[in-house]
Amino acid sequence: MGEEGLIPHLFRTEYRKIVAVLCRYFGFAQVEAAEDIASETFLTAVQSWGIDGVPANPPAWLYSVAKNKAKNYMHRAGIFEKKVSPVIKAAWGAGVVIEEVDLSPQNIIDSQLQMIFAICHPAIAAEAQVGLALRVLCGFGIEEIADAFLTNKETINKRLYRAREKLREERISIEMPGETDLNERLGPVLTTVYLLFNEGYYSVSQNNTLRKDLCLEAMRLCTMLVENEHTNKPQVNALMALMCFHASRFDARLDANGEIVLYDEQDPTLWNMDLISKGAYFMQQAAKGGNLTKYHLEAGIAYWATQKEDTIEKWENILLFYDRLLQVEHSPIAALNRVYAQYKAQGAVDAIPQAEQLQLTGNHFYYMLLGELYSGMNLVAAEQNFRQALALAKTQAERLAIQKKIARLQKG
Repeated sequence: MGEEGLIPHLFRTEYRKIVAVLCRYFGFAQVEAAEDIASETFLTAVQSWGIDGVPANPPAWLYSVAKNKAKNYMHRAGIFEKKVSPVIKAAWGAGVVIEEVDLSPQNIIDSQLQMIFAICHPAIAAEAQVGLALRVLCGFGIEEIADAFLTNKETINKRLYRAREKLREERISIEMPGETDLNERLGPVLTTVYLLFNEGYYSVSQNNTLRKDLCLEAMRLCTMLVENEHTNKPQVNALMALMCFHASRFDARLDANGEIVLYDEQDPTLWNMDLISKGAYFMQQAAKGGNLTKYHLEAGIAYWATQKEDTIEKWENILLFYDRLLQVEHSPIAALNRVYAQYKAQGAVDAIPQAEQLQLTGNHFYYMLLGELYSGMNLVAAEQNFRQALALAKTQAERLAIQKKIARLQKG
């Protein structure tokens, strides 16, 4: 990696670590200070490395500067003497030795885990949890978060401000919950990771790099949960399996021009077999529990989608998983996808009535499905539905994919 790309890369990987540790050290009351210190650390790197060159160990250099800046901040603001020291001494005794900021690998991991549980506190709105996780735990800028949510920077700033205020008002501590509360709190954490992955995988953003980053950040957070003995639960492994299976087909979903490649047209040789194998491993780990979650069922669907042979058996299995998923947690999109599986397993005649009952008239995927179902039976109806989908499509990539469908119909 060239020097020009090094600092942006390190910002993505190290900023979040510094912020998590400093937040754990300062508390949420000083979250902006933690972010400022981390940002100033990288500004110092830009200035220093441009003159003196890149140090032998860039992350260690950043940690050292961040520690010094944190120490200076505490003394300058009087926080250490007036607030931090008395609290620690009151808890642990007057003779306690106050340690400096710990940026060791294990403390970084522990701090990030504790942060995600704090961010996913029930007092914080779900959409704010994802945004705050992107900012604090993933190092995304405000503009990037706004891009991910298809909104503006002002809205994101307000959302994050309210979330931070709520963290202060509720005096939410940065710590792992006790065993009694962990399973209850783990649900919102997994929801946040799941939504984060979906923001990337099903993103309507034109920024393909951002899209991949979102997915990889979700997988990174889930990896920390899997590797921690207290959070290595079956549902966590199921979510990890689901993301591995989906991510395995990532490169096949877009062609060289950035256009969407629909599932039936994907090149299986582009699927990542290593990720498929990892998904199978995590799926086996997920099977050790007795509680069937939506993550287990979605992972099962995603597993069968990675099977290259397009057989009736494959689609019958996917259909069964969708039937069970809709019983566990009904959603319009799952119902729509179920109809597609029914079409592949049983044919269009049985699937069309099921599709039309959904009446998802504001969703372009609904009309794309109807266009597909009618393609072998009624070309006029098929084109009408594809054109309706075209009118509702949100991105240029989606519009190009639909236009190709229409062109094929017209060629007969």
